[in-house]
Amino acid sequence: MRLNSKAIVLTLGALLCATASGSVAGHRSSPLYSTSSILSTNVVGSQQVQGIPSLEAILSLRGGAKKKKSRTSTLSKSSKTVTGKKKVGDKLKAEKKSTSGDLMQKYKDILPITRVYITMILVCTVLGLMLGEERAQAFFSLDPMRTLYGGELWRPLTAASYLGKPSIGWLMNAYYLYQYGSSLERAFGPAQHLIFLLSQLVILTMLSILFRLPVFGTSMITAMLHVLSRATPNQKVKWLIFTVPFWSLPLLSMVGDCLQAGNAAAALPHVLGILSGHYYHFHRFIWPKIGGQDWLVAPDFLIERMDPNAASKNAAKESVAKALKSRKRGKGKKLGR
Repeated sequence: MRLNSKAIVLTLGALLCATASGSVAGHRSSPLYSTSSILSTNVVGSQQVQGIPSLEAILSLRGGAKKKKSRTSTLSKSSKTVTGKKKVGDKLKAEKKSTSGDLMQKYKDILPITRVYITMILVCTVLGLMLGEERAQAFFSLDPMRTLYGGELWRPLTAASYLGKPSIGWLMNAYYLYQYGSSLERAFGPAQHLIFLLSQLVILTMLSILFRLPVFGTSMITAMLHVLSRATPNQKVKWLIFTVPFWSLPLLSMVGDCLQAGNAAAALPHVLGILSGHYYHFHRFIWPKIGGQDWLVAPDFLIERMDPNAASKNAAKESVAKALKSRKRGKGKKLGR
């Protein structure tokens, strides 16, 4: 009978294991007999019969090397390198999560009225990219006939929120709105800032119809810059890489847009924004000082609704002023009498 090579290897392994462990001390006289009996009874042809130990069992009895684990599987399961640091992929994922989390946190930290206006600008910009510039102009532009007779009442809002397709001018205007719009809302309060935006919306809608300007988002931001610059005209601010006084920032923004467009007509939105912003500044801060009435002040119910802390402070100031006015003054006495 021809023996299979695998059966021979298994048998020799079993003999070596038994010899090493001393388990064949009672059969020293006939080792060949035990070998032939194992071969004759356990091997038939090329099939392995139950009773012959497997290769893994022989190696475990002998104390040999076991089957190696796949190194790639262990490396794929581990999230760290040999030095104990995180993998590059995990680090990039963590950085992306932290960056998105920081952006969302900065967005939530923006004051409410400015955040709503920034959201409107972003929505109009995305829709403009999806529709194309011509369709976006037709859908967002200020058309008095469609607005009044067609019932398309959204047009003044979209005309005030559309800055065109993304460009350097778009980025500059968005930065001005984020930086100085938040500063203006912080100085005025949410209620008064809402009155400011509504007044600019009405004034610029009329001026845009008069001068046939389809959108006036740039004019709204220029009006913000002008009003805030009148409060602190000599404050140093950044324009591109230059440090300039605040009063010149609206004018320099106008110059930058004219240079980028290569046309002096790009100055018109900025001029209208400066005019409408100065109208608000005059009636809000100058006119009351010369005896006029401040009719652009936010009403009390809106202040209580949007800024209750400011309402309590104003009430405390009014009570102190009334107490000072109602206090009786004596004639007093001269010193030395």
